[in-house]
Amino acid sequence: MDRIERPYYPIIYVRGYAMTRAEIVETTSTPFMGLEAGSTKIRQAQDGSVVKFVFESPLVRLMKDHGYRDVYDGGAELRSGISPRSIVIHRYYDVADPAFGGGKAPSITEAAASLGRRILELRDSVCGGNATMRRDFRVYLVAHSMGGLICRCLLQNPEVAGAEVRALVDKVFTYATPHNGIDIAGINVPDLLSLNDLNNFNRGNMAKYLKVAKDKVNTLGDSGFPSSRLFCLIGTNSRDYAVARGLSSFAVGAFSDGLVRIANAYVEGAPRAFVNRSHSGHFGIVNSEEGYQNLTRFLFGDTCATAQLDIAALPLPPEIESARKRGKQVRSSYYIEATVAPRGAYTYQLTARTQANECAVRREYGELFDGDGNLRRDARSPVLFSVFLDSRRITAGSEIAFSIELAVCNAGYEVDGALFLKNHIPGEYLFRNTLVLFAKPGEDGQWRLRYVWGDDQWAGGPKTRAELDSARSRAIGIVQQAPDVFSVPLSSAKGFAAELKIALSAWA
Repeated sequence: MDRIERPYYPIIYVRGYAMTRAEIVETTSTPFMGLEAGSTKIRQAQDGSVVKFVFESPLVRLMKDHGYRDVYDGGAELRSGISPRSIVIHRYYDVADPAFGGGKAPSITEAAASLGRRILELRDSVCGGNATMRRDFRVYLVAHSMGGLICRCLLQNPEVAGAEVRALVDKVFTYATPHNGIDIAGINVPDLLSLNDLNNFNRGNMAKYLKVAKDKVNTLGDSGFPSSRLFCLIGTNSRDYAVARGLSSFAVGAFSDGLVRIANAYVEGAPRAFVNRSHSGHFGIVNSEEGYQNLTRFLFGDTCATAQLDIAALPLPPEIESARKRGKQVRSSYYIEATVAPRGAYTYQLTARTQANECAVRREYGELFDGDGNLRRDARSPVLFSVFLDSRRITAGSEIAFSIELAVCNAGYEVDGALFLKNHIPGEYLFRNTLVLFAKPGEDGQWRLRYVWGDDQWAGGPKTRAELDSARSRAIGIVQQAPDVFSVPLSSAKGFAAELKIALSAWA
C-alpha cells in the first residue's frame, strides 16, 4: 500500500456546466470529462521559424511530472487499492444521461452531496482500515466553471456534508468559476430562467445553496475554510470563446473570458491569477500551460509571494499641475500592470494583469491623493498578485527567482470636466521596468531577498566591480519591514515614487 505523502494527495476533478441533453451525453461519454483536453499551437522559435507547441493536457502532465495516475482498469473504475497519487473524476452528470441514470440533471446541492460521498469512498479506497493513513488522508479539489460552485457548496452548506467530509478537503483550485454569478449584458442571470438550470448562476439562488447573504455570494461565509487555500484562475480572453457561435462572448462583453466577467471570477480574499485564455475551447483556460503551472505550484509548491504597491507620488504633466494649482478641478486615472513569471519559464506567465488583456489594476487620482496633491490616509493600495513558487524547480543557483514586469501609465486627464488631449502621448508611462527577485530562506528562518532591475542589468547575477557595487546599493535599498515582508523602492525621472511590498511565506 502506497504511503500518503504531503503534498501529493488525491485530486478530484469537478467539471463545469453542460447546458443541453446533447452536451450532457457528450460529457458522460468521455472518461476524463475535459481534463484530458490539451492543445497544439504555434510559436516563433529562436531562429525565427514557426514551430508547434504541444501542451499535452493537465491530466497527462500530472502523470508525467508528478507520478499521478488514473483509476480506470480493464474498462472499470477501481474502487479499492487506489494510490494516493490518483486523479478521480467526479461524474455527477452520469445521472442525467439516460444510459446511466434517470435522465434528470442534479441540482448544485445534489452534485455537492455526491461529491462528499465520493470523498469518503476515496478515503476508504486509498486507506482501507489503516488508522494512520486515514488520519493523514486529504484531497485536492480541482474544478472548472460551475464545478467550483459545487465545491463551494460542499464546503459552505452544512446541510450538504458534515464537518468530517469538509475537513478532508485540503485545497481547492478553480478555473474560470463564476464565484459571483454570471451577468449577461450587465444583468445577472434571472431567477426565473430555470431552462437547463441556468438559474444556478443567479445570485439569489447562489446565496441559498452557498449559505451566504445575497451581497456576499463571492465569499466563503461562515464555512471556516480558509480563503488562502482556494485559488481562482481568471480568464481574460473574451474574443476566442466560440460557444453559441460567439453569441455568449458578444452578450457578456469585454473584461471577461467570454462567459464569466473578470469581476465575478474570484472569491473575496482568495489568491488569484489572470491568464489571457477564454472560458473553454482550443484557447481555453483548462487546457493551458498557464493554468497547469499555476495549478501545480498551488498544490505542490512551498513558497507564496504576494505584492502590494504603495504609491507615494503620481506626478502630473506640467500643464495639468499648473491647472490644478490655479484651482481647476483635475481628474485622472491610472493603469497599473503586473506580469509575473518564474525563472526558466519560456512559454507561459503565472499571471498577467495588463491593459492589452483588459485586466490591469485601475486607480483614480482621487482615490490616492487629495485636491492639494497630498497622499490620502485611506489611499487604496492595490494587491498586484499572489503567486506560488516551488524551490524544487530551481534551475540555477540556490535561490527562488521570478520576474515582475511593472508599469504605471495614465488613462487620460480631465480639467474642469473637459478631456485634456493636446499633449496626450499614447503609451507614455510614468514607470516601466522589470524587477527580478531572488529569494531564499535563511537558517534562522528569515527570508533573504535581493533584486536587480532587468531592463538595466543582466539578471544572472553581478560580475564586474561596478555591478557588485550596484547590487550592494540595491540590497541596502530593500527595507525589511518584518521577517517575511520587504519593501523595494520604485522611482522614475518623471517624479513617480512608490514602494513595492513583497511578502514571502512558506507554503504547504
